[in-house]
Amino acid sequence: MKIVFATNNLNKLKEIQSLLPAHIQLLSLEAIGCQEDIPETQPTIEGNAIQKANYVKEKYGFDCFADDTGLEVGALNNEPGVYSARYAGAQRNDHDNINLLLHNLKQHSNRRAQFKTVIALSLNNNMKTFTGICEGEITLERLGNNGFGYDPVFKPLGYDQTFAEMLLEDKNKIGHRGTAVRLLVDYLNAK
Repeated sequence: MKIVFATNNLNKLKEIQSLLPAHIQLLSLEAIGCQEDIPETQPTIEGNAIQKANYVKEKYGFDCFADDTGLEVGALNNEPGVYSARYAGAQRNDHDNINLLLHNLKQHSNRRAQFKTVIALSLNNNMKTFTGICEGEITLERLGNNGFGYDPVFKPLGYDQTFAEMLLEDKNKIGHRGTAVRLLVDYLNAK
């Protein structure tokens, strides 16, 4: 079975391929000739993941899965949510996004938040989604140098470290993306 993972991140592609059974071969967007930016215009994380998977299926004819992730902060009405990557503007700058988040939370004592990843799988003309959630809180300042995005200010519940202070393997065991990927892999392994 060949399936497209709608990402241009080759490290992510290799990581997920290593989790799949040998009879499932992952293809990159580049491998199918998809050079364009895939639209992400839906108002929800689920909607964006589904939109990306459907785009590849409709334009290129391949079974596909795509993911979308957002940080939801309760005190900010679940912002930045679907706009997490471009919270501080179209430049998609992690440093600017964190600065704006910390600024917007200054007057709030409730710093509870969750990361949410949704993987949408378009397989044999059927759509299935897999959701991973990691609950935690936003710290008062940046801590750690690992990871990306909001990792330096997100501390998962029950842990004394932010994602940026953890080893990648430890983050993947408890994190939102790792949970969603494991659900996808379990589903594909059963096929």
